[in-house]
Amino acid sequence: MNEGYERSVSAPEHLDAAESVWHLQMPQVRFGRDAVAELGYQLADLGVEAGATGLLVTDGTLVSLGHADRVREEVEAAGFGMDVYDGVEREPSVAAAEECIEFVRDRAGESGYDFYVGLGGGSCLDTAKVARAVVANGGEPLDYIAAPTGEGESLTESGEPLVLMPTTAGTGSEISPVAILAVEEQEIKEGISSNHVRADAAVLDPTLTTTLPPELTAKTAMDALGHAIEGYTTHRYDELLRASDPSTRPVYAGRTPVTEAFSEKAIRLLSGNVRRAVHNGDDLEAREAMLQGALFGAIAGLTAGASLCHAIAYPVGNRYHTYHGETIAALTPASTLGFNVGSDPAQFARVAELFGIDTTGMRDREAAATLREEYVDLQRDLSVLPSGLAELAGIDAGDDDEIEWLARQTVETQERILRCNPRPVTQEDVEGILRDALYNWE
Repeated sequence: MNEGYERSVSAPEHLDAAESVWHLQMPQVRFGRDAVAELGYQLADLGVEAGATGLLVTDGTLVSLGHADRVREEVEAAGFGMDVYDGVEREPSVAAAEECIEFVRDRAGESGYDFYVGLGGGSCLDTAKVARAVVANGGEPLDYIAAPTGEGESLTESGEPLVLMPTTAGTGSEISPVAILAVEEQEIKEGISSNHVRADAAVLDPTLTTTLPPELTAKTAMDALGHAIEGYTTHRYDELLRASDPSTRPVYAGRTPVTEAFSEKAIRLLSGNVRRAVHNGDDLEAREAMLQGALFGAIAGLTAGASLCHAIAYPVGNRYHTYHGETIAALTPASTLGFNVGSDPAQFARVAELFGIDTTGMRDREAAATLREEYVDLQRDLSVLPSGLAELAGIDAGDDDEIEWLARQTVETQERILRCNPRPVTQEDVEGILRDALYNWE
């Protein structure tokens, strides 16, 4: 990032004046134990007509666990037909999304299905979002990824109704206006970002999450906690520059009183229940709290904006094929809870209080430092997360070329996210953060 770094998440066409309007857009949300049973009602409420045929986008694991059959049975009982695509891959690539799109076009023609349901973690949900959007607008995924990686065309249609059903408590994809794909040829991850990507409804049922193993429960939880904390500590919306036209206001537009309230509840729920959910997956009360916390964190972080940690995580994840959540876990202490503290120590002191830390008598920076220690202790207690980038990706302090490459990829390919960061970031800053993240504990 150069000296001309703009403190704005606005489109290039913006006014030299502070933003004064905030906007919150979400899918319909249906939440609770056995909410799956209301899926047919949800589809009808979205205007899907009896006899319509839809597509369930999921993966082989969820088919084998019986979750896909449970969803399909509810859909068919409501008078709809359903095909199943179970070829979603972890951390999906552009090529993988194209396979799903080809399936849709082969089975349902160029106009696609009458409705779509995504079931699974972020990979399944993002694949469903991309397939629905690209089929509705024509072309291929790269047409809608920002230049220079893609063509940077704008989506103009949302397509037929899309309902997303998460089986993890973490990614927030069910309410997000972004779908992330790996561009393997360039070893980067890019997003298709548009309100036309966002689902029409989300059905969140904690009984779908009890089969998630401890390791994945912990990894997805760290992603959810990252959304909540990053959303709580990014720029306020009125610290940013005003878009010249409301239609160009970005989907990541700074924190507001509403997103702050959701962040606060999310941080309490997630930090207070993750140990129980990881160590006893059948604890439905903890699972419900985690799913609710992940939803609230996504409403906050994916409206206000993810920041530096996520920007670094995408090059690392794509380079080393690591899970997104464990990459966020390894990077958060050095980035969000380290480098970014200097942007507003008092705000990070408030996060410490939300974590349950008694900050009485502490200066703001002391409270923030204690927060970082508590976050690391939380990870250690879960017993399934890497101790840092060295364990996660095999990077060590002597890998100068690799660290430089990752830092350069971050600043050159993740400007969309870095504009949300509360501190300007240079390549040298990112190199320092990567080194700091090698060992969170010994």
